[in-house]
Amino acid sequence: MADTARTSVTLADGRELIYFDDAPWLDRTAPDRRVLPPSDPRPEVRFDPVTGEHIVIAAHRQTRTFLPTADAAARAACPLCPGHAESEVPADGYHVAIFENRFPSLGGPAGGRCEVVCFTDDHDATFAGLPPARLATVARAFADRTRELGARPDVEEVFVFENRGAEIGATLSHPHGQIYAFPYLTPRTRRALAHDRCVFCEVVKREADGERVIAETANFIAFVPYAARWPYQAQIVPREHVPDITALGEDAATELMGLYADVLGRFGRLYDKDVPYMAGWHQAPPAAARDRAHLWVEVYTPQRTADKLKYLASVETGTGAFLNDVRPEDAAERLRTV
Repeated sequence: MADTARTSVTLADGRELIYFDDAPWLDRTAPDRRVLPPSDPRPEVRFDPVTGEHIVIAAHRQTRTFLPTADAAARAACPLCPGHAESEVPADGYHVAIFENRFPSLGGPAGGRCEVVCFTDDHDATFAGLPPARLATVARAFADRTRELGARPDVEEVFVFENRGAEIGATLSHPHGQIYAFPYLTPRTRRALAHDRCVFCEVVKREADGERVIAETANFIAFVPYAARWPYQAQIVPREHVPDITALGEDAATELMGLYADVLGRFGRLYDKDVPYMAGWHQAPPAAARDRAHLWVEVYTPQRTADKLKYLASVETGTGAFLNDVRPEDAAERLRTV
């Protein structure tokens, strides 16, 4: 952690912005000169007694950015590009920047927090193309936020994720992810914790050296799951039990980021086009069941062929029962050799 500079500043509406730099001597104190009303989101968390699930009501998000055009004017106004009058990042440049979401799904009296993670100030870059030093900085930033957010009394789960591509509704093309610090355990985490042991430890042993492995390193393995939900889906998992990214050493965390970038690159080479994808970092609750919850990263794309997408329609949405058009073993072979 010592090699990465961390600078926290306050934006014009009171939200926090944190710079994480590859080197510790950079000045990130440029003020936010926008005139903004104070940030006061009021999302509401409701509980569905039929499904036993929490639902977030966040009506204030209706005014957020939605699929901006790709013309020069829209690009010049990208809120994640640094230094211009409407930017969320007032410095002239940055390495990694994380700030509270202006239109959060969580926060206020309901608890939790939503953050935006900018992986680079280069609008045209991709995560798969980030250099090793930047991957190391992203790893440190993820660990920092997981640790700090997980220590809050109103947070039960920290979920890091990335949406890439207009096809899945990503609102900005600038390389970025998000962090949701939930005030409750999400459904998939609750189901995983219902076991009396860490099932992922068993899955890793079963998948190692199998036909669904697509890439691996000394400490991590990437494979297509046996019961994949999506046409192309990968899980990246530590070989040994690790509850979250804060429990990894610095070298291992950077190694994980490198394998994650490798897998994203494989997805990007599936077709002669930019492939949309979703990615999520599943971590143990900060203060419970850490012996049963295994850190794992999931990447998937709805792109089932070069010109066809998989949509979640009535069956998947109505019942939660997924239908997959591609054999996981065939998907693994394609991802392994692409």
